[in-house]
Amino acid sequence: MVGLSEQAREFIAHRRGVPGAEEAARSILTLDVTRSQYEGGTGDPSLVAPDGWTLDQHYLDLPGRKDIQVELALDYFSNLELYPAWQDWLRANQPPTLVLWGRNDPFFTEAGARAYLRDLPGAELHVFDTGHFALEEKLPEIAPLIDDFLARTQK
Repeated sequence: MVGLSEQAREFIAHRRGVPGAEEAARSILTLDVTRSQYEGGTGDPSLVAPDGWTLDQHYLDLPGRKDIQVELALDYFSNLELYPAWQDWLRANQPPTLVLWGRNDPFFTEAGARAYLRDLPGAELHVFDTGHFALEEKLPEIAPLIDDFLARTQK
């Protein structure tokens, strides 16, 4: 589980049948937490438009949506179980890869970004001084990297 913060590891430990797991998963589906996922780790939260977190929360608040998110959260561990298969595929296929990462992501640490290079030594890695949603704050820096990458790799 290289690259997962302690906070992420604790959250992933919540599974169906674990006392308090559903309540813990449901507790993050609030406007304050949704907003913190966008602004947390940023150098300048004022650069993060409110559109992202308000739209996310709007859809989370629709009937039945929080229940779906709770189910996904309580099954996140199954995603981790598939990492070895995905890593094998990456090593075998070596797809062109651009990794753009927020250094201050509270869930997925910089070590996780660097771990991609073990399986994809030709990958391009760019780490930014921002949080989980790097594009929200660093779009002017990231967009040209994406444009250049696509121009070189999509022929």
